[in-house]
Amino acid sequence: MTDESFYGEVLADHNLHPLHKRELECATHCCKGLNPTCGDNIELHLNIQDGIVKDGSFTGIGCAVSQASADIMLELIIGKPLEDARHYAQLFRKMIGGEATQDEIDELEEAGALHNVSKMPARVKCALLSWNTMEKLLDGDN
Repeated sequence: MTDESFYGEVLADHNLHPLHKRELECATHCCKGLNPTCGDNIELHLNIQDGIVKDGSFTGIGCAVSQASADIMLELIIGKPLEDARHYAQLFRKMIGGEATQDEIDELEEAGALHNVSKMPARVKCALLSWNTMEKLLDGDN
């Protein structure tokens, strides 16, 4: 399987069959994110207890890249400590900037499939929307 087809499959699967696109009644934290360039918007819902992301979801509308990126991000951070969520956000930002090593991309698991977005400047903000929103939520800037 080529790198591009893997990217396409991961993106399509998370866009068409998102695991985490829903309301989350037990959310302890919520934050809205907007990409004013294209109108993509999400609302991120996290249930954080004792420094662990116990559950998470998102709602909103947007392109395939923004929606898939949100779903992939949640898949990666649910069950992890907040420090790990922040670490993954830093790695994702580095990857999207085209500066990550292969080991760092591999650490991002399925999110690493989005590394080709670094070659599509118009899609960078789409891919980063959920990650920026999560950092804003974790920083209490919502």
